Amino acid sequence: MRTFFAALALVCAAAPVFAASFDERVAPCLACHGKNGQSENPEVPSLGAEPAPYVLIQLYLFREKQRRVEIMNDATKDFTDQDLREFSDFIAKLPPPNPPDGELDAGRIERGRALARQHRCGFCHGPDFSGHDDIPRLAAQREDYLLKTLREYKSNARPGYDASMAEVLHPINDAEIADLAYFVAHQR
Repeated sequence: MRTFFAALALVCAAAPVFAASFDERVAPCLACHGKNGQSENPEVPSLGAEPAPYVLIQLYLFREKQRRVEIMNDATKDFTDQDLREFSDFIAKLPPPNPPDGELDAGRIERGRALARQHRCGFCHGPDFSGHDDIPRLAAQREDYLLKTLREYKSNARPGYDASMAEVLHPINDAEIADLAYFVAHQR
């Protein structure tokens, strides 16, 4: 009898634990980042239509704690490589976010457009800021998130996986960063 229970314990220990469904696992992501790809939470990015390769890299960086955001590090700590791919593909298929409603400040739009042109933001992010491959979509991203992120790149508080963002932002002052974030947040 002892041998039977020992064998049963080994089989049970070796049996895979039934994981939650994908819908259950992605629900906390959508609660913060928006169920339709558009975040309603301050300084939390909208993820709709982000390129899958970009999302894959970000999730990997979170999982490996190479990019430190505690909630994201915790959320991805048990992700397998397959999980990273599934979540990335799912996010890429969400609809793109919409720009904020309301009347536009034409002066800020023009100043932001001039800065984007001057610093060739569209060269990497695309002329419509939709991103591609491992370059993020910026069009209609939350303005507060863009502002926070651009400031973090400029101060080197947020290292990228290459130095280009810090280099691009080095000569841009804070008022210009605000206009650039405003402009990009209002792109479709």
